[in-house]
Amino acid sequence: MKTALVQLTSTEVPADSLAACERLVLEAIEQDASFILTPEVSNCIAPSKAVLTEVLCREEDDPFLARMRAIAAKAGVWVMIGSLGVKSEKVAGKFANRSFLISPKGKIEAKYDKIHMFDVDISESESYRESATYERGDKAVLAETDIGKIGMSICYDLRFPHLFRSLAQAGAEILTIPAAFAETTGQAHWHALLRARAIENGAYVIAPAQTGTHYEKDGKERRTYGHSLAVSPWGEVLVDAGTETGVTCFELDLSEVAKARKRVGSLTQLSVFEAPQ
Repeated sequence: MKTALVQLTSTEVPADSLAACERLVLEAIEQDASFILTPEVSNCIAPSKAVLTEVLCREEDDPFLARMRAIAAKAGVWVMIGSLGVKSEKVAGKFANRSFLISPKGKIEAKYDKIHMFDVDISESESYRESATYERGDKAVLAETDIGKIGMSICYDLRFPHLFRSLAQAGAEILTIPAAFAETTGQAHWHALLRARAIENGAYVIAPAQTGTHYEKDGKERRTYGHSLAVSPWGEVLVDAGTETGVTCFELDLSEVAKARKRVGSLTQLSVFEAPQ
């Protein structure tokens, strides 16, 4: 199955982000991709909660989601929107960081709200508090489709291996990890963590990413690492998109999942033990 990673530099203007993403999704379709994935927060990366409140909307009103559903239906392809920022249905003034899997009929086949919030202090000058703006999800999602069993996650989830182990034990053959990974931590950890999640679970890891500078405001800037990756169930990096925006394609062969799991059966060899006190 020809699969395409879309690498973006989304902005604080959702209409501009949509135009850029649509162009690349259509380019992927022209390259005969049947499964197309976009990064985390494909619609908007903004410098403040105030901007998000102004420009984001509820899921049912989101033009980005509506357009991607229409494109998927017209072309007859699977599209995974890595995530969109949408206004929360539960908590006033907060947002959901939500991934959408769209079928070739334009139906929302599955959706997942990011569980682990990016609350970190990378340095004295670089810190993030995603939980101040976004409401965390509380449910792991496995989508059973005719292109495979897909375990859904988003960005910072990558650092919590138990989530991926639970998805793999439930049958996931493909682990999707769309991201807007910080440049600093990306340089240190991105490749290693993605390969580890693939190796541990004998699954494909597909990670479309944001790249570049998204805004420069009040002396601050937001930069993401890029390097959208696809990793085989044996831990081989199949493609690395570097740091430019664009489309990167690869062939996904689910028979490789069974081969990897037969060679190393760690998914079925879990031991029960007493935790240290």
